[in-house]
Amino acid sequence: MPEYLVRLAQAHESFRKAELRALANLAGVALEFVRYEEDSPYCLVRLPSDSAAREVITRSILSQGIYELWGQGSTYDALHQSIRDTSASKWPQYSSGSFRFTVEGFRGGHSTADQRAIIDSFSYLGFKGPPRMRDPDASFRVFEDYDLDVSEAKYMYFGRLVAESKRNDAKKTYDLKKRHYISTTSMDAELALLTANIAHAAPGKLFYDPFMGTGGFPVACAHFGAVVCGSDIDGRAIRGTGGSARRGQTGKKDVVGNFKQYGMEAQYLGGFVSDLTNTPLRILPRDNDYTTGYLDGIVCDPPYGIREGLKVLGTRDGLGDSRKKTHEDKYKEPGYIPPKKPYSFTALLDDILAFAVATLVEDARLSMWMPTANDEDIELIIPSHPCLELESVCVQAFNKWSRRLLTYRRLRESEIPEGSLEAVKREYEKGKRASELNDFRRKYFEGFREFETMKKEFIRMKTDDGTNGKLSDPSTEGKTEDIHLE
Repeated sequence: MPEYLVRLAQAHESFRKAELRALANLAGVALEFVRYEEDSPYCLVRLPSDSAAREVITRSILSQGIYELWGQGSTYDALHQSIRDTSASKWPQYSSGSFRFTVEGFRGGHSTADQRAIIDSFSYLGFKGPPRMRDPDASFRVFEDYDLDVSEAKYMYFGRLVAESKRNDAKKTYDLKKRHYISTTSMDAELALLTANIAHAAPGKLFYDPFMGTGGFPVACAHFGAVVCGSDIDGRAIRGTGGSARRGQTGKKDVVGNFKQYGMEAQYLGGFVSDLTNTPLRILPRDNDYTTGYLDGIVCDPPYGIREGLKVLGTRDGLGDSRKKTHEDKYKEPGYIPPKKPYSFTALLDDILAFAVATLVEDARLSMWMPTANDEDIELIIPSHPCLELESVCVQAFNKWSRRLLTYRRLRESEIPEGSLEAVKREYEKGKRASELNDFRRKYFEGFREFETMKKEFIRMKTDDGTNGKLSDPSTEGKTEDIHLE
């Protein structure tokens, strides 16, 4: 298979390979990674043809474009020799058309005069057509990869542009700053689109978000052609409460309005109030047939229970029969607000997996976000299910905390090991309070208490020893470093 250079965006590095694999899988083409480094935007892959390369890259969010690789080398002499050895047979088909040459450097570069000299050094290609910077028949680019603070490029590539992605157009269109209805927890548009890509959202597919909020994930899936629906335990988020979280927005704003804003109302089936432990969606009997699901994908960002404890519909234990009877009598009344009870976060994650097994078709994807910490002592175990295969784990790192995008594939019946579907006993957090039922929430706030203690110690040092909030580090040989506490 021919080799191609993918010009990646230098953002969300742990998501880039997962997205390319997902897009190749969705397109039904074989993709092989030849060279990939997280600190470089240049990735070499093998693909069957230009049409396959175009199909993979066009809808990518973390790629800028893909180029047919004509040569590579650690010096320009080596690069030119590589081009002569590997691509000489391709030169004649571009000899008479218009063309464009550009030079790109990562972590380094050249002056305009030097770039012109580099371009002139490719005159042996024999292109006779007119140079044209806009809409040429063929576009060629030299890629230079530098080490930091080094003036000479360590490696170079030369390629012909096959296709550009629509990354910039998608980011600009769905930018939350321009969206009419958002909340304080709306997922960044780029990450929502990434999630939809990795989950294989596409025309003719039905996608569902059980924690839809203001509809960020359904909007992203609809962008790629899927038909979508969603639910949330808080109906106010779906219906809107008279305005957006953005200042200056007035009037009725709701999830339906977001789909109207992007002209995708026809792809939105609607939203309903529910939680996953009491869903009205059809759950098939748990018998020997595990192949009769109806959803083509589930994408979600479950509540982490940090700001307030995680809750589901239901009454707390110990309320008594009279209180429960009251709810049973009033649940049909207009304006009725159902009661909620605290719930285990770990149990919720397992509930999501069980729901996915019961509703996804074979080979469909579940992509869900899950919080974690950069401290090994606070690490949450990745949930698993015998009917689901963990395909990728992508990490968005913050300071002390991170969150992971976990993507599972619904196994086919023939892939499920015999006897693995027997009931598995699981142990969940015990208690009635939010922190008792959510180990991550408890550790999260314990970590901040440690931080507060450290901050008080810094303040004490500032007043007691006159360092003005600066600490001496032996590794800096007596230099001082400002400690910023936010």
